[in-house]
Amino acid sequence: MKLLLAPMDAITHQAFRNLVERFGGCDEYFNEMINASSLLNNGPWEKFYLLEGPDSQRLVWQLTDKNGEKMAQAAGLLAERGGIGVDLNMGCSAPQIANTGAGIAWMTKPVSETQAMVHGVKSALENAAKDGRPAKRLSVKLRLGDQDFTLEKFFEFTDMLVGEGVQMLTLHPRTKKEKYRERARWNFVEELALRYPEIPVNLNGDVKDVASFEEAKKAAPHAAGIMIARAAVQKPWIFAQLSGRSCEPIDCEQLALDFISGVEECQPPEFWKTRLQRFFAYYCLNFSFGHYFQTQMINAKDNEDARARLKEYFTKCPDDKTLKI
Repeated sequence: MKLLLAPMDAITHQAFRNLVERFGGCDEYFNEMINASSLLNNGPWEKFYLLEGPDSQRLVWQLTDKNGEKMAQAAGLLAERGGIGVDLNMGCSAPQIANTGAGIAWMTKPVSETQAMVHGVKSALENAAKDGRPAKRLSVKLRLGDQDFTLEKFFEFTDMLVGEGVQMLTLHPRTKKEKYRERARWNFVEELALRYPEIPVNLNGDVKDVASFEEAKKAAPHAAGIMIARAAVQKPWIFAQLSGRSCEPIDCEQLALDFISGVEECQPPEFWKTRLQRFFAYYCLNFSFGHYFQTQMINAKDNEDARARLKEYFTKCPDDKTLKI
């Protein structure tokens, strides 16, 4: 079963992917979503979204936009780069994304509009393939749909996707408005996998440790892979744990300091603060006084202040400094 790093805005940039790779990495890295319009406009930040480390042969570009034609054009550009495929974001339910007509909005638009977008992206990927090379894989990450979700309606939608040539599906089995308080319904991943045995179907949601990993595999034994999101930010070594790989004891302070340096190397200064805040919001929860530590790091004024706060915490809590996994 494959292990996949989920696409997460302001998190799964190259600096974070490099951090995960230090522990042996995962089978596929999904980058933070790229806005098609911004990419086509050649905005000043786009080059940072297009970094291909740590391994372009395990990298998947995730694409979002409200405009289907721009999605297709952007997919054509991404097809000229490294990476193994393009993933269409049909699962993000954050209001700032969904309310613009992107993300999960593609599941609630007229099916003909979404179908035209998928067809255009698939055609762009095929047209970009040259010299006998296969076209980059087209995949979709999605939810169950809106609050009026029914299995019949959901399967009508996924039948359309597969009929248009989508080659992999990743399901976060919650509806648009269901938050993380409600348990992800892994049984729907199994039903999806059984419906499309010809393509990989991956499970996403609520896998956070070895116990939940084993539980998810039992609930969806036909799933081809499991995608990890928030738990990977808290524990960048989680893929090593799930794979049974041995790791040296982790210097948690040095790991955090290395991440800050990685952000400085791979991200523009304008992004540094938000990238650190998103990471430390999860990473700090590993420790004895996690919520206090989290607040301290989120409120750091700049990178040097963040480094000083890290050193102060681990000086006060030396037992938290080394972690054995």
